[in-house]
Amino acid sequence: MANVLIIGAGGVGSVVAHKCALNSDVFTNIMLASRTKAKCDRIAAEVQEMHGVTIQTAQVDADVVADMVTLIRSFNPVLVINVALPYQDLPIMDACLEAGVHYMDTANYEPKDVAKFEYSWQWAYKERFEQAGLMALLGCGFDPGATQVFTAYANKHHFDRMDYLDIVDCNAGNHGKAFATNFNPEINIREITQPGRYWENGEWVEIPAMSIHKPIDYPEIGPRESYVLYHEELESLVKNFPTLKRARFWMTFGQAYLTHLEVLQNVGMTRIDPVKFQGLDIVPLEFLKAVLPAPDTLGENYTGQTSIGCQIKGVKDGADRTYFIWNNCDHAETYREVRGQAVSYTTGVPAMIGAMLMLKGIWMKPGVWNCEELDPDPFIEQMNKQGLPVNERVDIPLPHEY
Repeated sequence: MANVLIIGAGGVGSVVAHKCALNSDVFTNIMLASRTKAKCDRIAAEVQEMHGVTIQTAQVDADVVADMVTLIRSFNPVLVINVALPYQDLPIMDACLEAGVHYMDTANYEPKDVAKFEYSWQWAYKERFEQAGLMALLGCGFDPGATQVFTAYANKHHFDRMDYLDIVDCNAGNHGKAFATNFNPEINIREITQPGRYWENGEWVEIPAMSIHKPIDYPEIGPRESYVLYHEELESLVKNFPTLKRARFWMTFGQAYLTHLEVLQNVGMTRIDPVKFQGLDIVPLEFLKAVLPAPDTLGENYTGQTSIGCQIKGVKDGADRTYFIWNNCDHAETYREVRGQAVSYTTGVPAMIGAMLMLKGIWMKPGVWNCEELDPDPFIEQMNKQGLPVNERVDIPLPHEY
């Protein structure tokens, strides 16, 4: 049906390449490109061996718009799937506009020198994409991404008014490492060390990092200590569902992980400003990333499950309603299918689904869009077909105070 260009050859990029290859009736010609072509070649060889599908590879610096434009024009894709670093969202969007192709990503833009992520920079592109007749789909991973689809699905089918939203994210897996992050260490650590925020009564409430926490009971996993973080999908969800009185994001962390993180913070290894070392400017967090295990190496021997969902309270037909919608994903099963661990899988599969819906014209309209602004039903249908089965329960007790 279409050429598609994938930018980024980390854990998520690998899953996207595998899943596009497994849906070759839609993704008829695939190219994988990154700064390091050898990583692309390794993934391409794996895809060929496992699925019998050939994908092309290329080297590109996604920070350089001119280089991106040259690559896009040489391959002529309909869509660019950006699973590179969030710092590169804007130059890739610029390149898509210049080359006249559609765009999607899995995480919103953040500047490299400030640990701050928000949609304002990308939302500012809305008119330019509309005028070019192009679509940009933002944040189409799991959270952000599928969690926004879950919320839209709940609003469409189960509520006349949604009042309270809690996004709950648990990784109960064990990779056997003393300390490792399940996605890019630099992005992961920047995300969880900044102050937390949640939405309540029409305004943002800021809290010290990791200061609100409690056990939450996750399906098939049980109670896990969960912490309130700020997560980007909250920004668009409270904008698009203004009846929400409160919206929060919870994520689990083990005590060993938090202890390692506290030590690293105390000794300055999570700093994002450069320090002088033997005459060179070195960013401590970038150095830490270089010595930690790469997320795409964690899949083999990873055991356990992830569980991510939305717990919602509101009103339907004049009566109070509670609703829980979620997916559980098994690390070992995802490794067998695509040689990736479940955190990469739960991000990469929704990215492929969003791209599929765009290419089929189901989710295709000019402008810049977040996932909850589009019809959730075909996305949920594909999740059930593509390895992320969706579960839901209506009018059950929710483990949160309201």
